[in-house]
Amino acid sequence: MPVYGSVPEIPMTRHSRNTGMADDVDFEIKGAEMQFVEVELDPGESAIAEAGSMMFKDGSVTMDTVFGDGSEKARDSGIFGKLAGAGKRLITGESLFTTVFTHAGSDKARVGFAAPYPGHILAIKLSDIGGTIICQKDSFLCAARGVSLGIFFQRKILTGLFGGEGFIMQTLEGNGWVFIHGGGTILERELRAGEELHVDTGCLAAMSPEVDFDIERAGSVKSIIFGGEGLFFARLKGPGKVWLQSLPFSRLAGRMIASAGPSGKDVGEGSLLGGIGDLLDGD
Repeated sequence: MPVYGSVPEIPMTRHSRNTGMADDVDFEIKGAEMQFVEVELDPGESAIAEAGSMMFKDGSVTMDTVFGDGSEKARDSGIFGKLAGAGKRLITGESLFTTVFTHAGSDKARVGFAAPYPGHILAIKLSDIGGTIICQKDSFLCAARGVSLGIFFQRKILTGLFGGEGFIMQTLEGNGWVFIHGGGTILERELRAGEELHVDTGCLAAMSPEVDFDIERAGSVKSIIFGGEGLFFARLKGPGKVWLQSLPFSRLAGRMIASAGPSGKDVGEGSLLGGIGDLLDGD
């Protein structure tokens, strides 16, 4: 059962050129708690990334800000495809624009993308997991050109309303490399058919599309009030693969706000008692 982050640096991963839709880039993940991914591009290859995630680039790498996800599918479908891609990103709360980094020179060039907060970066080849992965809407960091970014609506309305990260998640489709950031340490689990896993709703970083995602009440009323684990937890049912994060950003932000002093408001994941609970447990 692999746990990502125990090795501080991943050597440069080499691949043969891919004849499919996506560029088959080489990459290296560096760092421990504050990681970044260094993508190596051959002439003409490109990577797409969220606006503002770039750490550095070689001089021969050009930047182009585009509507939508910058995928070949969106560009080939004309202006309506671009508007549709931009609309999907707007619904998920992301920027309308994506940045495309293209190597316009000779030899090789590199571009780096940094994680937004402490955690670890997952490198996933979509062709190895069936071509699609579903992730939290703010976990996408970058990908090889050709990967398409979309939206995933929870089919069950209660799951969407109380699933921790809302009704909408993000889908990444294609056959190339994608890089997903998760807070804290990342745990990968392969669920057998019918196997269930109960997790904190915010700790689900990504999953394969065949996983059944639902919510359940977190025990009795007593457990809800005094347990400090919230009203619901996520029920993940196999078969399929899931990736869990030990430090959701909502938990990190809640702790920071709660520690900000009298002007801060405690919006963490604690019990329904709120401030009274903090007095009881010494916070």
